[in-house]
Amino acid sequence: QVQLVESGGGLVQSGGSLRLSCAASGRTFSSYTMGWFRQAPGKERDFVATIIRSGGSTYYADSVKGRFTTSRDNAKNTVYLQMNSLKPEDTAVYYCAATPRMVLSTTPKGYDYWGQGTQVTVSS
Repeated sequence: QVQLVESGGGLVQSGGSLRLSCAASGRTFSSYTMGWFRQAPGKERDFVATIIRSGGSTYYADSVKGRFTTSRDNAKNTVYLQMNSLKPEDTAVYYCAATPRMVLSTTPKGYDYWGQGTQVTVSS
């Protein structure tokens, strides 16, 4: 089992940047595929990005491709989401998620563990 805690959210102007972090408990962080999702008020939880155990493979939603980058530091049990060129439509609660399955899943059902979320607000 793994526990996840996100941080780094906040208020930023359109065009700005933020870096989210997700710290994981436990000694087997490198055994988990990690994902990022976001949920705006009244909307479903949408896929943002995912990164395989070693960090060698990543996959992004079309809406963030070229602007967001996910990475991980297995020695620090942490995964990151660097968000550049932010837009008002990026406003949402951002969640990190983990699964022991070695697959880059883009659906919430593909993940077993979730953090509590961190709010990102982009003003126009």
